[in-house]
Amino acid sequence: MSKQKRTSKPDGELRQSQVLTTFGPGAMVDLPKRSVVISGLTYWKGDRQFVREDRLRYKVAKSLGLPDGHDIQLYSPPQPSSDPQAAMTGIDAFVFPTWFLAQVDKTFEIANKVYRTRPLVPWSVAKDKAKFEGKQVSAVPVRFVQACTNGHLSDINWYAFAHNDFETTCRRPLWLDEGGSGNDFEEIFVRCECGKRRPLSEAKLKDSKVLGKCQGHRPWLGPRGQENCVGHIVNSAGDIVETNQPEYSRLLVRSASNAYFTQILSVISMPDQEAELKKAVDRFYEEDLQYAEALADIKKELKKPKFADLSGFGANTVWTEIKRRKSGLTTPEKSIKQVELEALLACPEEMGKELPSGQDFQGYARRLDTLDSKWRSSIDRVVLVHRLREVVALIGFTRFEAAMPNIEGEIDDLAINIRRADLDFEPKWVPTIENLGEGVFISLKKSAIEQWLKHPNVKARADKLEQGFYKWLDTRGIPRDKAQFPGAAYIMLHSLSHLLITAVSLDCGYASSAIRERIYAFDKIGYGILLHTGTSGSEGTLGGLVEVGRRIEYHLGKALEYGRLCSNDPVCAQHQPNDEQEDRLLHGAACHGCLLIAETSCERRNEMLDRALVINTVAGLGAEFFPDTLQ
Repeated sequence: MSKQKRTSKPDGELRQSQVLTTFGPGAMVDLPKRSVVISGLTYWKGDRQFVREDRLRYKVAKSLGLPDGHDIQLYSPPQPSSDPQAAMTGIDAFVFPTWFLAQVDKTFEIANKVYRTRPLVPWSVAKDKAKFEGKQVSAVPVRFVQACTNGHLSDINWYAFAHNDFETTCRRPLWLDEGGSGNDFEEIFVRCECGKRRPLSEAKLKDSKVLGKCQGHRPWLGPRGQENCVGHIVNSAGDIVETNQPEYSRLLVRSASNAYFTQILSVISMPDQEAELKKAVDRFYEEDLQYAEALADIKKELKKPKFADLSGFGANTVWTEIKRRKSGLTTPEKSIKQVELEALLACPEEMGKELPSGQDFQGYARRLDTLDSKWRSSIDRVVLVHRLREVVALIGFTRFEAAMPNIEGEIDDLAINIRRADLDFEPKWVPTIENLGEGVFISLKKSAIEQWLKHPNVKARADKLEQGFYKWLDTRGIPRDKAQFPGAAYIMLHSLSHLLITAVSLDCGYASSAIRERIYAFDKIGYGILLHTGTSGSEGTLGGLVEVGRRIEYHLGKALEYGRLCSNDPVCAQHQPNDEQEDRLLHGAACHGCLLIAETSCERRNEMLDRALVINTVAGLGAEFFPDTLQ
């Protein structure tokens, strides 16, 4: 490839993080003269960096339905090369839609009403500048396309729509008539010069079938991207099952917010002591350790130099693992959050000026005697996370509705009848980025939460929240056994996290939208909140959240103060989560004036929130975890 071609300027540039969050395969992007759809992974050219994160790789494989984590790899998006002689790197894009509107100044009058009208022309005409009445005119992409719930995407069959006939052979010029500001579908018509004219609003009707059955087009995968479209319905048991017919296409505005929703999975890289133990035992089990018959044998073996890696775990721990293997028992698979919580709870106490270790995760617990005494009845651990690494992978996308997988890689049980579209024909890898950052972790006393959950007022509030949750399921036709209520402890922690993000953002140097949360609610392990941030830059930290952790009492006090009174009180505080009339069945005392934050920060799309479980509100329910004296 010539140097001149190598150094030619691309049509557009994107940050690597944007490829995963906004402009991944299948996304439509406006360029100055046309609109394009970002290509699938087959058309991504250039060097990619391998990203190692075994837990995420396993979750990606599980989410994609692959047998094990060895069938998928994690790579960064293509990297630009500094070598001018190197092959072109980048991500291809295909022109889409392939219908354009010629920019002419014409009107059309009918029934004493005047419409602005422009001719519909295909890309083959528009790319060389369309001609109208002997003059060259520019053209812009039409803003209406069609898609289905499988993520398929295609141009509208404008001839069939205008004539209300998919068998029509008329190919006379088509026009788009727009009345008013052009935003009212009732005032937009597709007109053929043969006299046929039809309002676009007919395609917006609920369960409309006027656009016909989906043909399975996947323009982001190029000319060979078409596949059979398989329809789905929700049966009486609440399960999504296949039909023998394709889905019907729906009208989609290509620049609308519901045109593209990425599905991503993320893991915070933290040490898993149990996994490290198993790896170390694996090295010696077959030849040596399987023959041990007692703890004394293990103590003797660990004195040998060859077992130096095992000695750090201790003889008792190693012997427990060997007995488990001999008995044939298997340990249950740990969830992502469980590994993270165990690692945070195991962080050593800070000794003074800790030096950077160069590891992916570096956290130290504050000494409890430095914590204000009035908080010690509620908090038993504060961890200052100086360094963490978040690995984020893109696994697919949806249209019309976001069906986000949860942290464990499984699609949320509350997702509607929408399916993930593929990034490639048979993906062998998925785009992945690494974010470096920092955080602060707060562990609430397990005994304090258990005692709080037994309080009658808390039980009464939890019952109403649970009733609202199940009524929400009923209104959407989701069987109650298909979803699980997260519990009052989770909702309390989640609400506290949102209040804390608002309070912290005013002092830590990060915008509230840049701070993300992880909520841990394990009745057998513990309860806690991790607030963290991260960027794909080389540093990825301002040190603000670590400093917040050193003054966490002040910020918690501010958070409780914010939660006590909302600008929408008493309406917000008195809202009943089981009240069907308000259609806020997943919220208690929560609204945009108090608890709702940027959805990029929230792990549950701003649902399952109630500040009445955190602090006493003007409603005086008596279900709060924190007493008024802590403000």
